Amino acid sequence: MPVDLTSTQLPKAAGVYLFKTHQGRVLYVGKATRLSERIRSYFATNPDRAMIPELVSRADEIECIVTQTPQAALVLERQLIREHMPRFNSMLKDGKSFPYLALTQEEVPRIMYTRHPPKRSQQWGPFPNAGAAKQVMQLLRREFGIRDCKELLPQGCLSMHIGLCAGPCIEASGYDQRVSNVRRVLNGDATALLEELVTHMEEAASREAFEEAAEHRDMIRSVRATTSQHIVSSKVYRDCDAIGVAVEGDLAAVVVLHADEGIVKGQESWPIVHRDDVGETLSMFIAEHYAHRRPPRLMLCPVPIFDGLNDWLNERRGSNVEVRTPQRGDLENLATLARQNAEIQLTRLVNKTSGSLEQRAADEGARVLGMTALDHIVCFDMAQLLGDERVGASVVMRNGRPAKKEYRKYVVKGDAMDDLRMMKEVVVRWAKRQEEWPDLLLIDGGETHLSTIEKALEEHGWAGRFPLAALAKREETIHRRHHEPLVLDRQGRVLVHARDEAHRFVNAFHRKRRSRSRLADPLEGVEGLGAKKLQTLLRHFGGRKGIEHATVPELRTVPGIGPSLAQRIRDALH
Repeated sequence: MPVDLTSTQLPKAAGVYLFKTHQGRVLYVGKATRLSERIRSYFATNPDRAMIPELVSRADEIECIVTQTPQAALVLERQLIREHMPRFNSMLKDGKSFPYLALTQEEVPRIMYTRHPPKRSQQWGPFPNAGAAKQVMQLLRREFGIRDCKELLPQGCLSMHIGLCAGPCIEASGYDQRVSNVRRVLNGDATALLEELVTHMEEAASREAFEEAAEHRDMIRSVRATTSQHIVSSKVYRDCDAIGVAVEGDLAAVVVLHADEGIVKGQESWPIVHRDDVGETLSMFIAEHYAHRRPPRLMLCPVPIFDGLNDWLNERRGSNVEVRTPQRGDLENLATLARQNAEIQLTRLVNKTSGSLEQRAADEGARVLGMTALDHIVCFDMAQLLGDERVGASVVMRNGRPAKKEYRKYVVKGDAMDDLRMMKEVVVRWAKRQEEWPDLLLIDGGETHLSTIEKALEEHGWAGRFPLAALAKREETIHRRHHEPLVLDRQGRVLVHARDEAHRFVNAFHRKRRSRSRLADPLEGVEGLGAKKLQTLLRHFGGRKGIEHATVPELRTVPGIGPSLAQRIRDALH
């Protein structure tokens, strides 16, 4: 039953709210300064987001978690989204796979390129471009000599001999300063470092220590190469991040331009799953982006952000962060540049996403059925031979491609002998274990199969949670409730491919089960005949041929074989 306000307590404090189902599945996580006002907005006559009516209809309850401050609500929201991965939340695409650079807290720190940085380490990232992160790490190792080996070796290591490590395992003097320089470069504080290196270079040159001066010169060159990718310049850019966003459907691209010392030094782009609200998408992104890096003094944002987010940014920086939406001047030019770059990145993402034939087939299938997306299809088929080895299987199509790791096989446990009841049992068993509903549940069959499975889903309270369809082999006709039967043409081939793949998979499983049963030893199924008695029989008759030719009286002469067991052995073999 859809959730309503009468069954929900609405605190007037800051906190986090979760839309959940009776099974405990979290559909959406949100934050608010006043939970009561925010939650009531979901039940307005004209909701401000297209996804709200579907979210409210699917949810069975709303859970509220009160926090002491809006900033704490922001942190808790991010943690809950990472834990539950709710379907209706905007999320960084593949956010858990982005790499980090980390410096460990060991006595002799080492640098790491990792997707799972140690908890007690200083981290920079996540980096959307894994190749660029690797290049930065190699540059820092080559120029600063930071170790990356897991343990200190008294004889040194290969990295030391090829010039990628300063060898702190042999001589640790000066290593702390190298680590400090790396921290400053990764924190973006390279200006003071460059001035200091120039001073050291000139001092070494005045002492005619030319080799030392050359080392400082090369280090200056590396720092500049790492931190000074100039794009545009202006006198007003001082420690500023300009955020641009572009949206198409449920896909968004966010670009961050980093500007300081009068220049734009570089950009980062991120693909994001977008859920109808640009403000929420950007607030989520900002919370993720600055969780492991220091926020800038000035942030340019195309829309207002969540009211508690600015306070959280101030805490992260240790001073005030000014968030502005500029309308004119150089700052507006920088914001426009960020937006234009986001549009370019979005075009690349869309072309990349829809460029494959499989994704095009999925998109065409969605258009044929009048659906927004058909990127996640689950298809069922059954197999049996005169009641022998009753099995079923489900296959999964992701973006038009078979996701074979998600294929599942089922052995029918009930006594049903017809395909309808067998499929009903298998689909119910599948649904009980799901944490994510598909865009379409497809079954091999006609209208009868469709109504049977639909009733089974209604009995368990799953009706309306996901679209259901049946595909009949005759003329490739697809049946759906409240829709006219539709004969699929070439544009609906993704559904036919899913059905054929399910048919192939279940038949392969069925053949394997039948061949296994034919090869099974008939004596293994004899009640009361264990391994020891079977060995005694083999020794007594000299092998299986002797057992097969033995009569019941002859079988009874074997120790441990009584009259009834002898008869069961004879019956099993003949």
